[in-house]
Amino acid sequence: MYKFLPDGIHGEVLDFPGVLTCAQSLAEARTLLSGALVDIAETYLLAGDALPLPNTELSDPEADLEEPIHLILQGSSYINVIPVPLAS
Repeated sequence: MYKFLPDGIHGEVLDFPGVLTCAQSLAEARTLLSGALVDIAETYLLAGDALPLPNTELSDPEADLEEPIHLILQGSSYINVIPVPLAS
């Protein structure tokens, strides 16, 4: 959800606690909000916590604009061999 305020735009993902931002334009708010969503999701996962379940029924009566935002995470692995083998 986005709320247009005199000094900028407040953005928040209603069904993911802690994901919010403030910006000067809607485009900037969307970008910052999507980054915040990924950052908070990664924090949940690193802490071993389950991600909140999506709830499309949530709404904020004070919102000026509500639109969906989708979380897409990629998995990967990083292997660091210690000690590093010496080159021959």
